[in-house]
Amino acid sequence: MQTSTGHLTYCTNIHPGENWPSHFAALKQNFPGIKKQLSPDAPMGIGLRLSNVASVELDQFSNLTEFKQWLTDNDAYVFTMNGFPYGEFHHTAVKDQVHAPDWTTKLRVDYTQRMFRILFQLLPKGMDGGISTSPLSYRHWYTTADELQEATSIATHNILLVAGALIKKYRETGVIMHLDIEPEPDGILETGEEFIAWYEQALLPMGRSIIAKQFDVDEDEAENLIKQHITLCYDVCHFAIGYEQHQDVIDKLAEKGIEVGKIQISAALKAVLPQDVDERDGIRDAFARFDESTYLHQVVAKKVNGKFIRYPDLPEALSDIDNPLVEHWRAHFHVPIFTEEYGLVQSTQSDIIKVLEIQKKSGFTNHLEVETYTWGVLPDAKKLPINDSIARELNWVKDQL
Repeated sequence: MQTSTGHLTYCTNIHPGENWPSHFAALKQNFPGIKKQLSPDAPMGIGLRLSNVASVELDQFSNLTEFKQWLTDNDAYVFTMNGFPYGEFHHTAVKDQVHAPDWTTKLRVDYTQRMFRILFQLLPKGMDGGISTSPLSYRHWYTTADELQEATSIATHNILLVAGALIKKYRETGVIMHLDIEPEPDGILETGEEFIAWYEQALLPMGRSIIAKQFDVDEDEAENLIKQHITLCYDVCHFAIGYEQHQDVIDKLAEKGIEVGKIQISAALKAVLPQDVDERDGIRDAFARFDESTYLHQVVAKKVNGKFIRYPDLPEALSDIDNPLVEHWRAHFHVPIFTEEYGLVQSTQSDIIKVLEIQKKSGFTNHLEVETYTWGVLPDAKKLPINDSIARELNWVKDQL
């Protein structure tokens, strides 16, 4: 839906269904009721998540035509898509495979190109569209610095293939679509600093000459075109896990002329650990109940000297919770954003509030998407049916804005 600072929606990765018929069925079952609560008299946007299989099926003319008609009939539109998980996202052990196939592969390029082909058909006239994607790859798949550098170079070249297609479409039609790179813990791009360094030290040096030659423009114009079509997905949960200072990151992006394509409004878990390690049992138990086998739950621990320990998943962190040098934990877990308290642990809701305050003042993007997909962590007293839960999240954001 349109707000004073941009288009606000939720990511449909909360709805199960890995092929298009099942995902479309979930949309038809859930979206009209959500819209009725939030935007009964005005159009409402959808943050569409498609697996590779679903994208192949929706790319068929008859399916796309049917979906476009359904959007019209329900006063709905698609302006942002989630192109990060290529394969299954529900009822299976996703873990590090959420990055597979990564940006070193043709499969990732083809999937993303197809997603943009679909988005172009769905995007309302006069609106820009974006697709969020993996931060190149999962860094722990590479054992040496040379392997990591080679993967980064190949991935960057492949991203520029997509940039070239988006620039071509823009020059033909005037429609702006952007690929929103989403840093996350243990991605090759993990932090705001790493994203900016990659952008300036890898993407632009490689891209200026490639895009200049492809479109017969000088390298300054090539850089401008890259910046228009390769942007950042600012996932608040991911930046909060790294204890990043949001104003500093957003100011530095603006200084460099790098755009934010989308804010993903999401919350991690956090806790302050008692100095006396004998008093940490309750917090250990509280985090342990979040340990599940589907997704990675990386933990970034802040030490008393201000440095960090990065654990690739929650079990490794739990085994080290008695480390006396650690005073603060943040864990990757997209918990509901409307509440901050989860017993002895809390969410990083305050980080969302800070980012939305910056958005209100500067309007650094016009795409806002709530990404909550772990409702089971709520105590029974706070649980609602899924449609009411999604509406509660979006209404909370509207209140902040």
